Amino acid sequence: MDTFKKIMKEWVIPFGLEILAVLLIVKYVFFFAVVPTGSMLPTVSEHSLLFSTRMYNPEKNVKRGDILVFYSDELEETLLKRCIGLPGEHVVIDSNGQVTIDGVPLDEPYVVYKNGDTGNFVVPEGCFLFLGDNRNGSLDARYWDNPYISGDQIKGKAHFTIWPFDNFGPLK
Repeated sequence: MDTFKKIMKEWVIPFGLEILAVLLIVKYVFFFAVVPTGSMLPTVSEHSLLFSTRMYNPEKNVKRGDILVFYSDELEETLLKRCIGLPGEHVVIDSNGQVTIDGVPLDEPYVVYKNGDTGNFVVPEGCFLFLGDNRNGSLDARYWDNPYISGDQIKGKAHFTIWPFDNFGPLK
């Protein structure tokens, strides 16, 4: 019986506590996201594995340009896109692919593949507007019936590519 107590004390309980700590961290602090499409090329490759942190209080923490993981009720799937429009903003996409926010042109060096699809959006309070970096191959807010994502649908912010190794590193 003494051996059983020793095994429990030295192995089972510490191992169980470590598993519990990892589960709590994954539940409340960070998670891994798999990119479902090529809509974020060249920034993020299709099927990449990304390290992401959970997002609490998006209204205060989301910044334009953040690459966020969110759930789309309309598409019934988790997506990864770049936040372009913040609550209350007027976003216009012209036929050359130029985005303006409240009349000010947005500098988007991460957009390589533009197209001529236009859009005119007024982002409601508590919501955000998302576009893919690969504007030529992204099913994003320009094509959704409801182009706005509520803050409570945002799961987190992607920070780092883990896989594939040739893209290993921080996201920009």
